[in-house]
Amino acid sequence: MGAQKSIQAGKAKIDVNVDFTHKLCASLMLPSFRDAGSPLSLVIGSLCVKHPNLFGGSEKLDVSWDKGLYDSNVLVAFRRPRPEWRPQQCFFIQHSLSPEIGVHGTPVDNFSRSGSGGVNLSKLSVGLDLSEPAHSMWSSTTSIKFEVPTKSNEYFPQQLIFSSNEFLVVQHVRPINDDGRLITRDLDGFPLTCSGNSHDSMVVLKQESRFAKANDQGLSHFSMQIEQGIPVMSKWLIFNRFKFIASKGIKLGPAFLLASLTGGSIVGDMAPYQAFTIGGLGSVRGYGEGAVGSGRSCLIGNTELALPLNKMTEGTIFLDCGTDLGSGRLVPGNPSLRQGKPGFGFGFGYGIRFKSPVGHLQVDYAINAFNQKTLYFGVTNLTS
Repeated sequence: MGAQKSIQAGKAKIDVNVDFTHKLCASLMLPSFRDAGSPLSLVIGSLCVKHPNLFGGSEKLDVSWDKGLYDSNVLVAFRRPRPEWRPQQCFFIQHSLSPEIGVHGTPVDNFSRSGSGGVNLSKLSVGLDLSEPAHSMWSSTTSIKFEVPTKSNEYFPQQLIFSSNEFLVVQHVRPINDDGRLITRDLDGFPLTCSGNSHDSMVVLKQESRFAKANDQGLSHFSMQIEQGIPVMSKWLIFNRFKFIASKGIKLGPAFLLASLTGGSIVGDMAPYQAFTIGGLGSVRGYGEGAVGSGRSCLIGNTELALPLNKMTEGTIFLDCGTDLGSGRLVPGNPSLRQGKPGFGFGFGYGIRFKSPVGHLQVDYAINAFNQKTLYFGVTNLTS
């Protein structure tokens, strides 16, 4: 259920978008890993307010609020107009709250689901983005933030694009329980932060590069992220983190084969919540989020073959696999071993994609290595 309204404010127009949806598939198809509490807890929604001319000088103000079943995100961004040949500025304030299921969740039902471990991460972000002027083939961004930015895997069809982004990030993370109280240890008494205190702080220099190419025969995509923790303060984390994603798509007559490989590693200081998690939708289907394992390193492979059934529907078969490369024991507190995660897993199955003018419906049926069956249901690209 959604609504959109435009409000005239002087000569400026304010666009307001509101979208509330009752997440029936989560409440009816899958058992909840946390007590719902009240009917409102099963409501997800978003609110977005955009003002294109805040002070009469084309200043842009964006306010957005998103609420999931167990997570929320509030973002206020202010952009000042500058000449096209100069870096564009964006000032923002952001607060996010999300459950840490991937590392501290408990696998249930033969690892097909992950129950709550009672750990949530609260992050407050205040910062400045400086975006360099974009060119036909190049773009770069320099940011000073109080949070790691959302990673993007956007793909631009029928183009050849290389982009490079640099970030300087000051991060402040606080673990809290389901009641909103600060906690320092998990249910087994192991520290949740690297510092052992109620929060972690760090300064991270981050470099991100992406390459994408597409034509009528297929597509290629490669992204690489390097993060370096800088010891500005004696107790702040010092680490180096590396992650890559490589994808290749090939058209085989009417069918399309897509294969991808994801890998990463981290050395130096780390908190448990920084571990690479394996399992779940977008990783190894057939497992709950992080139910395969969590480690200092990871390697995940995905292969999917899509075959059109008609103009609106296509069928798929897929095979996913992933491993922590034996690094689960190197995560502080060894949460993966304590929860009995195998460290390696594979899932396979089939699915249906249905395209319509109002959105894309996706259904996947996956089977994991323990012969546990899981049904995934999703709706994307909804219009207002």
